Amino acid sequence: MELEPRTAAPAHATGAVEFVPLSALALDATFRLREEGDVSALAASIGRLGQLVPVELRPLPGAGTDGPRFQVVAGFRRIAALRMLMRGRVLARLHATLDDDDAWGLALGQALLTEPLDRDGLRLLRERLEQTGVAPWAEELLDDALVRAPVEPELRERFFEFLTAGPAADAAGPAPDDDGGLEPEPAPHLHEAVAAPAAAPEGGEAAAGAGAEAGAEEVTPEELVADVASRLYQVNADLAVAFESWRDLPADGRRAVLEQVRWMTELLPHLERREDEP
Repeated sequence: MELEPRTAAPAHATGAVEFVPLSALALDATFRLREEGDVSALAASIGRLGQLVPVELRPLPGAGTDGPRFQVVAGFRRIAALRMLMRGRVLARLHATLDDDDAWGLALGQALLTEPLDRDGLRLLRERLEQTGVAPWAEELLDDALVRAPVEPELRERFFEFLTAGPAADAAGPAPDDDGGLEPEPAPHLHEAVAAPAAAPEGGEAAAGAGAEAGAEEVTPEELVADVASRLYQVNADLAVAFESWRDLPADGRRAVLEQVRWMTELLPHLERREDEP
């Protein structure tokens, strides 16, 4: 049996809790952050115990005297369960004055704290908020939630395999120069990418080499920075796996990871200084 999430009244609550006819709710999904999914277990719980937790509503912007009068901010699954039970009303907290930012805060609070989304759900939510441009302050909250989100078993296994691979774990990480000239050793595939154009084709291979060069694609600065950001994001996800069971990891692997993290820590002030340069 699925129980309702217990929530406290938000600090900015501006109305009382009362029953509202379901017919007065607009079919609006602006603040719905996840699919309703199967609500049969929740409906069984409400049918047995009654609705214990109110949904969050605010006046529907631009509503007329006839038709729906309220917009749902949080509680979409409870409303779906009540409709499955053929109920005619819902217990709701009515927020007489609730602007968009506070409404998003209320909806996100449930998605991040009361009924946390999984990693995929959090990523989709972040993309959605970025596209719509609403609640820009929520980006940091979502990033923190992604760090704390449970790690998928396959990701954990992949990280353990990486640390126990042997040669990779024994490799010493680069140390930053004392004079601030930080220059990490490029990855092997980058060595190949840089060296390939410098190799001059000889004899009959010239035409084939020219054709290969013509078909090669240049990497733009935008593509480069997007790729670096994507790989760093994956590294941070791997580090979140390591943090959960750090003492269980091989000692050599821990030392290798710490060496790389220290190097990135030393690099950060230099990047920030470059960011501030005119």
